Amino acid sequence: MAPTIPSAMAPSRSAGRPAWPSWLRLSWSWRITWIYLILVLFLPLGAMALKALAVGPAEFIRLATQPEALATYRITFGLSLVAALLNGVFGVVIAWALVRCRFPGQRLLDSLIDLPFALPTAVAGLALAGLYSKNGWLGAPLAAWFGLKVAFTWLGVAIAMVFISLPFVVRSVEPVLRAMEQDQEEAAWCLGATPRQTLWRVVLPQLMPAILSGVAQGYSRAVGEYGSVVMISSNVPFKDLITPTLIIQKLEEYDFASATVIGMVMLAFSLVSLLVINGLQVWGRHWQTNPVMAG
Repeated sequence: MAPTIPSAMAPSRSAGRPAWPSWLRLSWSWRITWIYLILVLFLPLGAMALKALAVGPAEFIRLATQPEALATYRITFGLSLVAALLNGVFGVVIAWALVRCRFPGQRLLDSLIDLPFALPTAVAGLALAGLYSKNGWLGAPLAAWFGLKVAFTWLGVAIAMVFISLPFVVRSVEPVLRAMEQDQEEAAWCLGATPRQTLWRVVLPQLMPAILSGVAQGYSRAVGEYGSVVMISSNVPFKDLITPTLIIQKLEEYDFASATVIGMVMLAFSLVSLLVINGLQVWGRHWQTNPVMAG
């Protein structure tokens, strides 16, 4: 009878197979996720980055800082900031009305807040251009009474950015406001605080992380907007031309190097904006669990 080999001394079935690194021993869901992200996200962005860097550092800086591009940066980033700050104020008011007030048509208004998400941007720009043109319902009285021209100026660009970025603040603040208990406000009133003091010292500090996150998201959305802005803007350089439109113009002129470099600048800004948004969201969650330490 042949001697029995102890299990500890028995050769392993995988002894002849190479051992895969731990980071490659992933589940199929992880493998599919990485393959999909590489094909859809990382490869296009990486190809654009390599093409932009191929021009060389000196040429990259020259193309990125040409006067026409610098003018579009000022218009795009400046008007986006104005639009985000306006929505930061009025978005909180709208969210407060939807949560704390009851009025006819409330459900309809709540549904219409998301309209900029669903509406094609070109349609939104066409509607705004018709409304604020010199013969439009609002454009005509503004021109007649105040001599103010909105359509095909930087004011029209700002209005388009406000329109497409409004839902971000409302939808960021609304769930936080719904989850907020009114016991704290009632306690502040019992301690002698006025409604204004309660708003500034009790309510707004708790809403501030959501407000900042919504403002940052709206700002990033306004910076990258093209469809609605191109309809209501005259697209004249150094007047109301935005950066995405400049990229399209460079492509139409077959100036692929300038278009790629300017696009790389926008990509870098988007990455920075993403880091800021994620940081605000992390800070907001930390603030809600421990407001003293977060402050």
